[in-house]
Amino acid sequence: MAIDCADAYELARFWSEVLGCPLHPEDKPGAPETEVRLPEGPLLHFNQVPEPKTIKNRVHLRLRPKTSREEEVERLLNLGATLVADRREPDGAGWAILADPESDGFCILRSETDRAAMSS
Repeated sequence: MAIDCADAYELARFWSEVLGCPLHPEDKPGAPETEVRLPEGPLLHFNQVPEPKTIKNRVHLRLRPKTSREEEVERLLNLGATLVADRREPDGAGWAILADPESDGFCILRSETDRAAMSS
């Protein structure tokens, strides 16, 4: 998955922390292209481009945390994400929409533990 951005290294560093996956070992600050090395699945490739984002992203990640959704939202806000919309319901259903430091939206879903607690 290729992601256009203003600062490839910094955005890749953010996503590396979000996902707990390393950057490519050759990536350094200021690099125009960087990669987050996922254990499986698509590669996250960050490509620096001169033009700013102008429209809503048409593809976004939906993340299911290992911790509770609330703990994960708090962790990501501390990493530099911003809360865009809160779709969490009082009964525990729903999700939170966050944005990365370059305003790309992504969702935090309920964890498996959160889901199991709702079904009990």
